[in-house]
Amino acid sequence: MTYDVSIIGSGPGGYVAAIRAAQLGFKTCLIEKYDTLGGTCLNVGCIPSKALLDSSEHFHAAQHKFEEFGIDIKGEVSVNMEQMIKRKNDVVTQTCSGIDFLMNKNKVTVYHGHGSLASKNEINITDAEGKVEKIQSTYIILATGSKPTVPGMFNYDKKRVITSTEALNITTVPKSMLVVGGGVIGLELGSVFARLGTEIKVVEFQDRILPTMDKDCSKELTRALKKQGLKFFLNHKVTAVEPSEDSAKVTFEPNDGGEAIVGDYDYCLVAIGRRPYTDGLGLENAGITLDERGFIPVNGQLQTNVPNIYAIGDVIGGAMLAHKAEEEGTLVAEQLAGQKPHIHYKLIPGVVYTWPEVAAVGFTEEELKAEKREYKSGKFPFKALGRARASGDTEGMVKVLADKHTDEILGVHMVGPRVADIIAEAVTAMEFRASAEDVSRMSHAHPTFTEAVKEAALNATDNRAIHL
Repeated sequence: MTYDVSIIGSGPGGYVAAIRAAQLGFKTCLIEKYDTLGGTCLNVGCIPSKALLDSSEHFHAAQHKFEEFGIDIKGEVSVNMEQMIKRKNDVVTQTCSGIDFLMNKNKVTVYHGHGSLASKNEINITDAEGKVEKIQSTYIILATGSKPTVPGMFNYDKKRVITSTEALNITTVPKSMLVVGGGVIGLELGSVFARLGTEIKVVEFQDRILPTMDKDCSKELTRALKKQGLKFFLNHKVTAVEPSEDSAKVTFEPNDGGEAIVGDYDYCLVAIGRRPYTDGLGLENAGITLDERGFIPVNGQLQTNVPNIYAIGDVIGGAMLAHKAEEEGTLVAEQLAGQKPHIHYKLIPGVVYTWPEVAAVGFTEEELKAEKREYKSGKFPFKALGRARASGDTEGMVKVLADKHTDEILGVHMVGPRVADIIAEAVTAMEFRASAEDVSRMSHAHPTFTEAVKEAALNATDNRAIHL
């Protein structure tokens, strides 16, 4: 069989590339090694983790907020972990089924099997029984994603020493869990179990959680998560992990020396990053080489060194985000059709789905200082917002960074309720190179959480915040 465009990997980058290519008239196929489409994001990442985050948020609210809101619950509120996991699985199944529907709707041929390059225009597809089918393709898009990074010293057994994949299927609430890594994945899953009653300790090598985000975001979220019971060991490193049948013994210590801390935990969750997944991809058969970190090098058009083969998403590096991969999949398909798409990578937002949520786009304050760029800053706390007080979500703030001379918005950083959704306002404004004054003069509905963006923009414009 011969195709115009063939995509290996059905995550958000791969399936979106397939849909867009088909919309543009290309004969398209999508190759996925697992039984379900959707990749890490839909199956063991974004979607299932958000389902558990919402479940644990409801439980925590019932325990700690309902009484204040005038809601009396008779009897003890308890966790039905099996039902929580079942609901999560149902959400995953429905979402993955939606991708099947979209493939059929757009007439994309789907192959289930391990796809590998046989040459620059040939792909071998090996099914579960070992049978190999070869297809031809004018263009090939590699979208194979990433896997969790787990160094050998962690003795990863998938039972007591786990990654996010296994954490999503724990069927009883653990008494204790050590989370290695204070980044997005560790904090999200740590907060899930903390809200359910697990004692959570987080070990982070850097001097703060979310070390790549704006420092104000790190400070605000640290404060909020400590209130939820999470304990942080910053500037610490894990030196030994010993799993047993029913626990994991973990040793960690300060980076600059000092007394080691040894403890037994029901689980040790390793969340220190992800690596590009190119295992068995047959890159050498097409003449593609990896860089020193294992990523597939691409140019500005996302072409590999082989002109008809492209790569997108986690496998090429940069921010490992589903929506970044989607934009890249769309860009490649439209380029093949002769269009001139563009991605402004600095305007791809990052989000942490704890509660409160964290969201950011553009430059951090630390980056602007490092570039010696003159800027001005405006902040507004959610506790000064009527809508936030009404819902009881008063933690966090919005910070707007703007050029000191032109007033163009350079970065927006948020910690607070529903900021994962609100950040789109900042992205829209920055795509059109809006000034802080532009946003401050836009009418925002009252009472809403988005008013915090307007007030922060006002504050960045000559300290003009109205409600502060």
